[in-house]
Amino acid sequence: MIYMFLANGFEEVEALAPADVLRRAGIEVVLVGVGGEVITGSHGVSVVCNMTDSDFLPNTDMQGIFLPGGMPGTINLEKSPVVSGAINHCLDNGLLICAICAAPSILGHKGILEGKKAVCFPGFEEELFGAQIPDSCICEDGNILTAKGMGSAVEFGIRIAARLAGESKAKAIRSSLQIYHD
Repeated sequence: MIYMFLANGFEEVEALAPADVLRRAGIEVVLVGVGGEVITGSHGVSVVCNMTDSDFLPNTDMQGIFLPGGMPGTINLEKSPVVSGAINHCLDNGLLICAICAAPSILGHKGILEGKKAVCFPGFEEELFGAQIPDSCICEDGNILTAKGMGSAVEFGIRIAARLAGESKAKAIRSSLQIYHD
């Protein structure tokens, strides 16, 4: 089970595309609204979450968390003690921490990217304190997975699915989505 934290101002595609891909892979995705049940994205799309942050408790079914970017969604996620606690729980238990766009800056500010490879939306690199920033759209370093932004959201979901459901399942999903490549 992946807990995806949504805060007002999140980037809709960065959240909903990976959530869709993960669910296609048979992975349960629980949308956690930070500050309420209905969360509105940065482009005016409102999402009804499965639970609010006040109801969130880490559990044994938890495989990791997902933090979408967007502004001011990233700032709102970073202000949440529940999100910070979820990150800490994942670190302490070897669970996945997935962040895209501006959201990897949250991990940088917590000091957990020191010496690790990570990517983010261009312009946020200085917020990834101590990270090595490769020239790629998606980066995996241990249990920390990061991606640059909306354009990599579907593939990011596929990469997470590969980690949780296996490479063959991820390959089948990639094929079924008819992803265009030149």
